[in-house]
Amino acid sequence: MNIQQLISKRIVITDSAEMIYQTFLDNGWTDGLPFIPPTEEAVAKMLTQMSMDPQEVVTVIPPKWGEATIEKIAINAVMAGCLPEYMPVIIAALKAMAEPRFNLSFVQPTTHPCAPLVIVNGPVAKELKINSRSGTFGPGFRSNATIGRAIRLILLNIGGAIPGDTDMSTQGQPSKFSFCIAENEDENPWQPLHVEKGYDTSQSTVTVVAAENPRNINDHSSTNALDMLSTIAGNLNAMSTNNMLGQGGNPILALAPEHAATIAREGYSKDDIKDYMFKNATLQVGRYPLSTRQRFFPNKSEDDNISLVAKKEDLIIIVVGGPGKHSSYLPSSAGNWSVTKPIE
Repeated sequence: MNIQQLISKRIVITDSAEMIYQTFLDNGWTDGLPFIPPTEEAVAKMLTQMSMDPQEVVTVIPPKWGEATIEKIAINAVMAGCLPEYMPVIIAALKAMAEPRFNLSFVQPTTHPCAPLVIVNGPVAKELKINSRSGTFGPGFRSNATIGRAIRLILLNIGGAIPGDTDMSTQGQPSKFSFCIAENEDENPWQPLHVEKGYDTSQSTVTVVAAENPRNINDHSSTNALDMLSTIAGNLNAMSTNNMLGQGGNPILALAPEHAATIAREGYSKDDIKDYMFKNATLQVGRYPLSTRQRFFPNKSEDDNISLVAKKEDLIIIVVGGPGKHSSYLPSSAGNWSVTKPIE
């Protein structure tokens, strides 16, 4: 990649690393964490594995509708600490978020604390060492941390989602720094997510979901599928989530391998689990405060049941994590739907 192909504005800072950091912070160009300065040389290196024109526009990003060119994506990937081979994953995620059903123009400015979760499936997850096992949602893995962070920097710097200005999330959430995982396909007793979506096992994909932080589901007691499913359902029917307010979306049940094995051992499929949650992760309308009933369920009687999802297929089930009996539930945003794209 020739440096002369890069046309973004040059800024000369001849002082210390601290001065570079402060300049970017003062201009709102970073997430608040230290970063790698996007020098001409670093950006050119980030583009070495890309055959695309650096000025090609992948998408435009709300709320300011900035053009996400390959070059600008690379600039943010450098800042995040990415390796060049991460670029195709980032680009696929941006293409997925550009789909109307994902509704990024709602996700970016909403008061809800959702963030785009990037779920990677297929061979590329192992090739890039994207963590799918112990500590999946936590720190310690460059690929998870920097791919997720690059996405956030792009949403901030190109899309203009500035906290308190255009990003109006009331409290935010830690996953607004970085939110990228891989599915633990080796310990998944069912089809992995991308195969469920119609892709071949040999194809690498990203799935994006506008989700909240994971909520722990602790079950060290259940030794059979029905007991475990009952425990899980009791965690998914949280009254205050967008999903339980009947607003749509794709909530995620992230099963730990040990929990998944207990359920699968008795012959339960993913579809069986979804059917169980649709019928049992419910609340009677009468349990909601009157003001909530009047706003969200004006045509329902107090005896009617509200389900976690409008239809069982809306629930996403993945297997992630390592040893231990802790799964998690990730409520989703309202009126946003997951999108899966191949990694080219």
